Amino acid sequence: MVALAIAAAILQAHAAIPEMNNSQQLSVQIQKKLKLLNKPALHTIYSEDGDIIDCVDIYKQPAFDHPALKNHTIQMEPDWGVDWKMSVEQNEPFQVWQRSGRCPEGTIPIRRVREQDLLRVNSLDSFGKNFFYGSSKLGAEVNRSTSILYTAGYNYIGASGQINVWNPKVDLPNDFTASRIWLKNGPSENFESVEAGWMVNRRLYGDTKTRFSVHWTVDSYKSTGCFDLTCSGFVQTNPKIVLGAVIDPISTRGGQQFIISVGMFQDPRSRNWWLNVQGWPVGYWPPTLFGYLRHSATLVEWGGEVFSSHVKKVPHTRTAMGSGDYAGRHYRHASYVMLPRIVDNSLQLKYPERVGTWANEPFCYSADNYQRTYATEPVFFYGGPGRSRDCH
Repeated sequence: MVALAIAAAILQAHAAIPEMNNSQQLSVQIQKKLKLLNKPALHTIYSEDGDIIDCVDIYKQPAFDHPALKNHTIQMEPDWGVDWKMSVEQNEPFQVWQRSGRCPEGTIPIRRVREQDLLRVNSLDSFGKNFFYGSSKLGAEVNRSTSILYTAGYNYIGASGQINVWNPKVDLPNDFTASRIWLKNGPSENFESVEAGWMVNRRLYGDTKTRFSVHWTVDSYKSTGCFDLTCSGFVQTNPKIVLGAVIDPISTRGGQQFIISVGMFQDPRSRNWWLNVQGWPVGYWPPTLFGYLRHSATLVEWGGEVFSSHVKKVPHTRTAMGSGDYAGRHYRHASYVMLPRIVDNSLQLKYPERVGTWANEPFCYSADNYQRTYATEPVFFYGGPGRSRDCH
């Protein structure tokens, strides 16, 4: 009888606890996700552009949540054994948050993720991830349009370029537009890549500002990898650069052009893929994240991309690529990549031996590897407005 009375009392107590409704459950899940993403800050910087930058102990950064990095030893500086210096123009852009402070030694700056950021995504698991582009029966990507300069056929252990910075229009809520460099290896349906450049992505960042951004994947964006530091994997060492922070100033049509100098190089000894921005090493992707890319890349791409469910469809998205002008407008109007460089087994930065251009939708976003004279190096121009008189 006593046992029955105790059991009845327990059941009655549980019945008195109200079950959480869907909204409460979501709130609990969001707080759990935020705790995972936002590591404890030793110092906090409030940027004038609205971002909150947390200075996090370098040994407590998100990278070390990855099971492949459980016993990882940080490589504080690259040991390339090669002069990877990339020339940087005097009018180089810088990040807005840097005007408001700096992170102390032994920490790295991370853009804080906030509740409203998580509320914009379809699921918490998808936050910070690239969209899977999808494929048609012929294997073509259906949600992505590109205008690129590319080189293939060798083993590449690095690539770089100077990309001028713009703030193109983004049309639909889930659209994004980016200008970047890609290093890839593996089959087209399951490739691996590391990527870096600038991007406008309202879904991820909550605004239409131009931001420095990186990405990686080992399964062609199906489920792995992420932008910036929104998942574990990339090991940051530089306290001066924020992945995902706003770039300023930007280029103006017919006016002054501002560039970012971006490179990704594999350390011959550690095999880490180091990111270099404006001549500064920022951090690296360890080789343990990869299969094909553990040793080298076999494809390098420079240029622009637009993701939208309304590319290659009528009506087309109005999201622009690059400056929003076509490649044929050239200097001071179109977006460009100057000084595209690769590193192969010769361990020298050099112009690729063979290059090609590709534009999925040349009436929407065009490509032109333009050589002004026979004595000058080509400059790759790309971009376009999306839906327009020529793009329906």
